[in-house]
Amino acid sequence: MYVAVKGGEKAIDHAHNLLARRRRGDTRQAALSVAQIREQMKLAVDRVMTEGSVYDPELAALAVKQASGDLMEAIFLLRAYRTTLPRLAVTSPVNTGDMLVQRRISATFKDVPGGQVLGSTYDYTHRLLDFKLLAEGEAESDVAERASSEEPAAADESVAPCPRVLEMLNSEGLIESAKPENEQPGDLTREPLDYPADRAIRLQALARGDEGFLLALAYSTQRGYGRNHPFAGEIRQGYVAVEIVPEELGFAIDIGDIELTESEMINQFVGSKDRAPQFTRGYGLGFGQCERKAMAMALVDRSLRAAEFDEERDSPAQNEEFVLSHCDNVESNGFVSHLKLPHYVDFQSELELLRKLRKEFEEHGSNRPAAKTNTATTATEVTS
Repeated sequence: MYVAVKGGEKAIDHAHNLLARRRRGDTRQAALSVAQIREQMKLAVDRVMTEGSVYDPELAALAVKQASGDLMEAIFLLRAYRTTLPRLAVTSPVNTGDMLVQRRISATFKDVPGGQVLGSTYDYTHRLLDFKLLAEGEAESDVAERASSEEPAAADESVAPCPRVLEMLNSEGLIESAKPENEQPGDLTREPLDYPADRAIRLQALARGDEGFLLALAYSTQRGYGRNHPFAGEIRQGYVAVEIVPEELGFAIDIGDIELTESEMINQFVGSKDRAPQFTRGYGLGFGQCERKAMAMALVDRSLRAAEFDEERDSPAQNEEFVLSHCDNVESNGFVSHLKLPHYVDFQSELELLRKLRKEFEEHGSNRPAAKTNTATTATEVTS
């Protein structure tokens, strides 16, 4: 709080009012509704839900609007709201094998059971600006025309089953089996992060981690900083059922569907004189359509498993403490942004020390070697 700034709370109120006017923009233009953001800025909404750890498209769209499109601020808002929510139940593990697939591709096998489903993606676009979008209503009419020309799906048409691609390797013992957790996984939102962290906690941290940070780390592993030679075994996106088992019933009930993106990477093989060579795995999962995030998460997950395979750990993406301590964008934003808060006393002490050192230097002349000093901000500084 800038209590020392002239005007105090009144100045802050004016700053809030100015922010509201900037967010609204030109009042001659129609206001952007939460429903429009939810329906037309889906990928932004999905990222906010994933890194905000709340599956609620409407609240995520509200956060995007309130933050004027600043996704990191929107994630902060949604994460803060999450802390006020009660925990009513714990769901059963979702079965992504029964996903109602909207998109499903594999870069390892051309022909897979259920086929390759391209779905909605920018992968096959030419990355050219579409100036039709500048003409109001023209793009919408084009979409309506294309939709009307498509053959309607038969009412009794069933979705082709899409078995997991990696099971084709698993059936031959060519890839490590996914090890089921025997214990209830920890909860990163209720328990402080401790090292070494088990894989369940690491995956939670990566799911909430900043997409850009994880993407940079994933890229580094492909360039040799992490002993990672990946193949995209399968990437699938679609809807899965969420179930809970109420104590009074004793059996599972379906409470709704959520949209997820799942990425399974096939990584370099390991083996020894006691164990036949096998491919290893990396795993990523996020809310909505977040393919890039899920892939980056899977690559970093595999790098963080270096200790399991007795690999050397000499790269940033293999350093558990480095990755997990810095991937959370809310914490990173808070620690960097705290530098905007008043540090008058700290700076004055540094300034006085510098003046004293310069005075001593001038008194004794430039021929005398100056003592080495460390004027960096001390580690005991208390941040807000």
